[in-house]
Amino acid sequence: MAKTKSAFFCSNCGYESAKWVGKCPSCQQWNTFIEELITKDSKLAETNWKNYSGTKKETSIIAINEVVSQEEERLRTADAELNRVLGGGIIAGSLVLIAGEPGIGKSTLFLQTGLMLKDITVLYISGEESQQQIKLRADRLKIDNPNFYLLTETYTQSIFQEIKKLRPQLVIVDSIQTLQSTFIESSPGSVSQVRECAAEFQRFAKETNTPVFLIGHITKEGAIAGPKILEHMVDTVLQFEGDRHYAYRILRTLKNRFGSTDELGIYEMTNEGMRGIHNPSDVLITQKEDQLSGIAIAATIEGMRPLLIEVQALVTQSVYGTPQRTVSGFDLRRLQLLLAVLEKRGGFHFGVRDVFLNIAGGLKVEDPSIDLAVLCALLSSYEDVALPHRVCFAGEIGLSGEIRAVNRIEQRIAEAEKLGFEKILVSKYNQKGLNNQKFNIEVLSMGRVEEVYKYLF
Repeated sequence: MAKTKSAFFCSNCGYESAKWVGKCPSCQQWNTFIEELITKDSKLAETNWKNYSGTKKETSIIAINEVVSQEEERLRTADAELNRVLGGGIIAGSLVLIAGEPGIGKSTLFLQTGLMLKDITVLYISGEESQQQIKLRADRLKIDNPNFYLLTETYTQSIFQEIKKLRPQLVIVDSIQTLQSTFIESSPGSVSQVRECAAEFQRFAKETNTPVFLIGHITKEGAIAGPKILEHMVDTVLQFEGDRHYAYRILRTLKNRFGSTDELGIYEMTNEGMRGIHNPSDVLITQKEDQLSGIAIAATIEGMRPLLIEVQALVTQSVYGTPQRTVSGFDLRRLQLLLAVLEKRGGFHFGVRDVFLNIAGGLKVEDPSIDLAVLCALLSSYEDVALPHRVCFAGEIGLSGEIRAVNRIEQRIAEAEKLGFEKILVSKYNQKGLNNQKFNIEVLSMGRVEEVYKYLF
């Protein structure tokens, strides 16, 4: 006989309590506890995957010196950007969580990935769309794959029965928040349901050595929906982000047990699905014939990838008493800091000017090495003089007006050289250990903002 009981769960971190409490003892958040019904069935047995995988793991204590080190075999997809963020490909038995805004293209990306894997059996489980909806999207992608199977189901017990029949080599779940386990009497998407469904797929992945992709929702605050334990359970967490008004998307690694967390992939949304961009600097820099004021090119690094991006600034006379400060893709407080440096160290009167700043392509940049390019774009618009052609910038600005050194400067210089730039302006403190002879680009080094202004204007 199933015994029904209720418990209280923190909707923020998943902490369980027998009674309602105002403040969560685990994450210290207030008013996050919600009551959920739980069914504990004493006759419930663990799912046995012995017949599925053909082997059963032996559990015994072993000395670490006796463990044989071996390179993990990876399944390489046709998507080079996805391979990059996963650390080289899909690891057998790994559990990967992908989260992002609604409508950003998560389902399209992984439907496309599954359809391009023609040598293995792929099962796409959808709890959100019908088979006809998925077929319409697949027709738009124009990829034919006879080994790609669909299952529209939300109950995990039914899903695992179908998995035992098909024996897929890759499982994609869209999305984990729509699934429901019959052993938990609460609604889909609740803390206990998400945790239990993820735990069932984790057991399946590890016992059968089958990789599983879980597509997840995010909350209005931008965090992954469900308990925080969901991110601890999985092997890899990927964040799919971008502005829906622009075509570009970034797939960022937040956690990876099998690779670096500094990698990111860049995609362009097209009518035929997601197209990986192998040289994003070419796309992010506007190809223009006229020399325009207020535009500077920054040599930045996103994750492990060097990028050249365009910074656009507009400085105009303020009509109202309080000048405006409007930014897109850049930190507003950082802009105010740079304006204060220009006021104090350069004597420029930005206090009576409206300032508008934009990072082209809809990107959001946090790398402090973009400071020098922002400052030069502001000065260019202030003076209404275009910056010299084929020059880019890499440097962080300090409060005393000095240009500080930035990391991985050689990668930035190499990227600028590859795109045909003739000069790059860096901090003189980056010259230590830097061999300028191996680059065909002129490396200009300066130490203060005043030197930059004299050189450019």
